[in-house]
Amino acid sequence: MKRRDLMLGTAASLGTFTVLRGKTWAQQAGAAQRWIDNEFQPSTLSKADQMKEMEWFIQAAKPFVGQEINVVSETITTHEYEARTLARAFSEITGIKLRHDLLQEGDVVEKIQTQMQSGRNLYDAWVNDSDLIGTHFRYHQAIPLSDYMTGEGRDVTNPNLDVEDFIGKSFVTAPDNKMYQLPDQQFANVYWFRYDWFARPQIREAFKRQFNYELGVPVNWSAYEDIAEFFTNTVKEIDGVKVYGHMDYGKKDPSLGWRFTDAWLSMAGNGDRGLPNGKPVDEWGIRMEGCRPVGSAIERGGDTNGPAAVYAITKYIEWLKKYAPPQAAGMTFSESGPVPAQGNIAQQVFWYTAFTADMVKPGLPVVNADGTPKWRMAPSPHGAYWHEGQKLGYQDAGAWTLLRSTPAERRKPAWLYAQFCVAKTTSLKKSHVGLTFIRESDIWHNSFSERAPLLGGLIEFYRSPARTQWTPTGVNVPDYPRLAQLWWQNIGDAAAGTKTPQQAMDALAAAQDEVMQRLERAGVQGECGPKLNPRTSAEHWYERAQRDGNLAPQRRLANEKPPGETVDYDTLIKSWPATPPQRRG
Repeated sequence: MKRRDLMLGTAASLGTFTVLRGKTWAQQAGAAQRWIDNEFQPSTLSKADQMKEMEWFIQAAKPFVGQEINVVSETITTHEYEARTLARAFSEITGIKLRHDLLQEGDVVEKIQTQMQSGRNLYDAWVNDSDLIGTHFRYHQAIPLSDYMTGEGRDVTNPNLDVEDFIGKSFVTAPDNKMYQLPDQQFANVYWFRYDWFARPQIREAFKRQFNYELGVPVNWSAYEDIAEFFTNTVKEIDGVKVYGHMDYGKKDPSLGWRFTDAWLSMAGNGDRGLPNGKPVDEWGIRMEGCRPVGSAIERGGDTNGPAAVYAITKYIEWLKKYAPPQAAGMTFSESGPVPAQGNIAQQVFWYTAFTADMVKPGLPVVNADGTPKWRMAPSPHGAYWHEGQKLGYQDAGAWTLLRSTPAERRKPAWLYAQFCVAKTTSLKKSHVGLTFIRESDIWHNSFSERAPLLGGLIEFYRSPARTQWTPTGVNVPDYPRLAQLWWQNIGDAAAGTKTPQQAMDALAAAQDEVMQRLERAGVQGECGPKLNPRTSAEHWYERAQRDGNLAPQRRLANEKPPGETVDYDTLIKSWPATPPQRRG
């Protein structure tokens, strides 16, 4: 969502493909075979099984031949491939006319809000971030797909869909245990570093002399900070180039909000234990009791303005000022994204795997002559407040969403296209194009074992047990569009120096609670809508957390910089399983 459409440009584009009514079964089957032979390789299915799956689509689509449907997603490489290639294939194979629009993320959110509020059908299906799971669950405008697949949409649900194969199933499942969306693409924010620099003996020896432990992948923020200090102020220059130990961005702009709602506070140790999100307090600092959000301010039992959150903002500002290039403070996300590829950044604590394809292009300063990257990605370091059992980072999950306001006769063919985009026939090739995995079976395919050395640790990360600690925004957030916009405005004040981190987070917590109070008074979200706790004292909630065996909110630590800890990258990789986990169910 958000961060990517800025990264890839703002111009809208779309794929519109039409077919003539009256194609014979043989013609459609012939089209399917051509696509299987020429485009849909590799696949986890044999060509014969791919053909069986395509024959099911042909049969299921018969009632809708010649009908035109409209779908929309944001502009990232994965969705461009869908709009320009899969949409055409779907139309040729099924006989359904298809228009797949590509818009900026903000426009997608605005339009889905419009359809939800007006009831006017703008699109027949949406690729909408799973960050809105709490919104969809409470407003009852999105159809629970687990109900749809066994009810109204049973006749158009692919028997080979294999929902258990989707690695993001928990992200799109609400407190009622129903699945509201179907993942279409996923990527994480992780730690990025210059593997080649970290491997140089003279650099390693100098770091060991200065800090008395080995240079490696930082396990905690203390080590990240030491490494940032070392490269910025001790090493200073490598191969004639001025280097920096950190990269980030700080302009007061909507993209600044993504930097924090995308789990920065959880990396610091904000919130409670629990995956995919902390319970009862999530990484936004919002407490939920039962299915009701009850407050984000620490005085209501939340953690948005607690010590862990303030520590998170403090470290962000400190590192930006001390260790990043001077121009970084005035950059937006889209402006800062390409900087590490220019070859003067040693590490970045908050780096999206969606950048992978752009970081392995031949000729870049960060790519070797043989095409292998000079950099690697690894699990993110955690802050001083973090405990085992908490989430450790963010994973974006764009997911297919069906709204009740879409007429049933349009919803069915749209659902067919959504499944076509994630079917086992097509998903592995799509994963190779966009590097945004959704299926366990794709991640462990031999084609990615062969390609792994060129992708800087991406495959190793997605095959690792650590992956489960990277998750999207969860169900505690009752209205993602309204609450998310509050973050960049308030944290931007701290980044600009007009407020202290504590003042900024106090203001953010108050603003979130104000929005939730309005939702509570309106009563539009039913029995799982917000019902705020009365304001008491932080001390009351510290004591309650301790009594209940929860983490949040945590008291301020006397020492927020424990000893640095690192791990050798190659040793870490070797410690992860080399074979896929046993299938569930």
